[in-house]
Amino acid sequence: MRAIYVTTISRVIFLLFCSSVLISAHAATTGWQTAKQLKAELVSEYQQVTPGQTMRLALHFVPDEHWHTYWQNPGDSGLATSLSWQLPDGVTAGDIQWPTPHAIAIPPLVNYGFEGSTVLLSDLSIAADYAADTIDIQLQADWLVCEEVCIPAEAQFSLTLPVGSNAILAQEYCALFSQAEQQLPQPLNISGQFDISGGAFSAVIDWPQPTDITAFFVAATELVDHAAKQQISQQGSQLLLQQPLNTYFSGVGDKIELVLVSADSAYRVQLSKSEQLAGNGKTAAEILVTQGQQSSTALWLILLMAAAGGLILNLMPCVFPVLSLKALSIAANSAQQSQQKRDALFYSAGVILSFVALALLLIMLRAAGAAIGWGFQLQSPYMVALLVYLLFALGLSLSGVVQFGLGLMNTGGALTTAKGGKGSFFTGVLAVIVASPCTAPFMGSALGYAVTQSAPVALLVFAALGLGMALPFLLLAFIPGFARILPKPGAWMDTLKQVLAYPLYFSAVWLLWVYGRQAGVDAQALLLVGLVCIAAACWLWGRKQLAQAGRMGAGVALMLVLLALALPVLAPQPAAPQAQSGDAQHWQPWSAATLKQLREQGKPVLVNMTADWCITCLVNERVALNTDSSKAALALYDVTYLKGDWTLRDGAITEYLRLYQRDGVPLYVLYWPGLPPQVLPQILTPDTLSQTLARLSSQP
Repeated sequence: MRAIYVTTISRVIFLLFCSSVLISAHAATTGWQTAKQLKAELVSEYQQVTPGQTMRLALHFVPDEHWHTYWQNPGDSGLATSLSWQLPDGVTAGDIQWPTPHAIAIPPLVNYGFEGSTVLLSDLSIAADYAADTIDIQLQADWLVCEEVCIPAEAQFSLTLPVGSNAILAQEYCALFSQAEQQLPQPLNISGQFDISGGAFSAVIDWPQPTDITAFFVAATELVDHAAKQQISQQGSQLLLQQPLNTYFSGVGDKIELVLVSADSAYRVQLSKSEQLAGNGKTAAEILVTQGQQSSTALWLILLMAAAGGLILNLMPCVFPVLSLKALSIAANSAQQSQQKRDALFYSAGVILSFVALALLLIMLRAAGAAIGWGFQLQSPYMVALLVYLLFALGLSLSGVVQFGLGLMNTGGALTTAKGGKGSFFTGVLAVIVASPCTAPFMGSALGYAVTQSAPVALLVFAALGLGMALPFLLLAFIPGFARILPKPGAWMDTLKQVLAYPLYFSAVWLLWVYGRQAGVDAQALLLVGLVCIAAACWLWGRKQLAQAGRMGAGVALMLVLLALALPVLAPQPAAPQAQSGDAQHWQPWSAATLKQLREQGKPVLVNMTADWCITCLVNERVALNTDSSKAALALYDVTYLKGDWTLRDGAITEYLRLYQRDGVPLYVLYWPGLPPQVLPQILTPDTLSQTLARLSSQP
């Protein structure tokens, strides 16, 4: 009997022990609740807590295969999970700590959410003076679980945790909380700004190290078009992001949260709304993001593009007249290869060093705060006037009115006409001066890249540009096969010399027109008087060379030259060029405020940045922009055409060019609502605009 009693007592003790173990094992969870296509449980990180402690609770979802729940921003459809806590006094629960989502495509929509096992963490804070023996936790969770159909559901969870002097970890759930931690994006304390102008969400984030960010998720709902393509790039130490705005976008706060995803990590950053930069109506985020669209090109490719642009410069109308004279001088020395090589090297040195000098001047002036760009010297009416005089005088020299140095080493006055290396060097200098109004294909991107880089890189790009421009003459001098195509010197060269005067006259006429657009018709008339003075001075100097005039003739010639130089100084102040009345309905003057207003209204806009001294710009307008077909395309798609005139210096236009990594004109940018800006080619065809508009209008 005693043995039976002892056995019974032992069994009772064993059962009580098992029950206590069972209770302690399940005290940290509510157990599973099953709903349609999903089961869920509420789990505590600790099975016993203590006053003053902060611990975590986990709502653990396991949906059926192919079913998913939603992130805090569910995307184009769906509903984020919401938690409603009922807690005793002295106990508070924090917000949901969301895991890293992934995009769930349900064409044509894209949602943000989770498939498979998902854990939503929340912090539970217990006051230090909490006196009760237990904490009763009540939670109501509402969620939406979807596949092709969506099922809303809710559940109530109850969990009681004992309060003791020591906190006891729920060891059996450590793996669950560890898994949840790994799914959280890492918080980063870095600076970032965002902007919502122009129909797109744009962001710039300080990111000093190279990164492999492949996607980003904006936590704010109805901010971005979730199905639209994201643009991600890095510009130096800035990470640049852009995505079109949501169709239903109505507003956003001053701060938003963003999740950045790479191949093996995820990061959480907070962005502040960017403020506009004074004077140009643009924000820091918008400027940096737009630059980032062309920031990933390798340096070697930029150098190759610069050399190609310099090579093509030789064929541009503003450069060809001067270079044709250089070719003539090389032909004159075709029998003296050593002299050819020396002249080619000096000419190349003049070209390359002039490009580098222009680059240094640009860098120094910009460091001093001046808003200038490529071709800036022709934004000065006085410089344009001097070039008119110079090209006209060179033409008179070729026509036989005067001889600047009695040989065929020509172009550019006493320095450029000197025999030997000096003449070749300064011929290269003059070629660069008259080349600056032109922007050849490939050249715009290279120059734009250069001015955004460090000084050594910028100088390297400009040197490559000069090397490309000098390359034809180097090939003629150093490769016998090229040199053999040159004809032998003879009487034909004197005839050709006189014929080549006319391209110089035409260049002078073009620059005279530019001067008139810059300074007005009255100043243009004074410059014509100056040209008469130059012609008279050249005639008198030519007579002196033939011993048909004495010292008085030379003195009068000098006075006429000084008078011609003084006339542009006496000219009226330059006036901004005015739009012709016939074009009034075709385009509007560009301004940063006008462009910003049109983009905020969701209207398509074409921006044309041009200058009267830019030959490429004028040809593009005549061939591709002012045609009946282009005007019809602009009207068909209701595109507002804005034209910015950079003929005279304009700081706002210079800033706009920098916005798209350009340092000169032409620049054509097409803004289509909901899409990033489209930069058109520098050389336009008659169909470029209409084809681009048709392509953009066909996109969803």
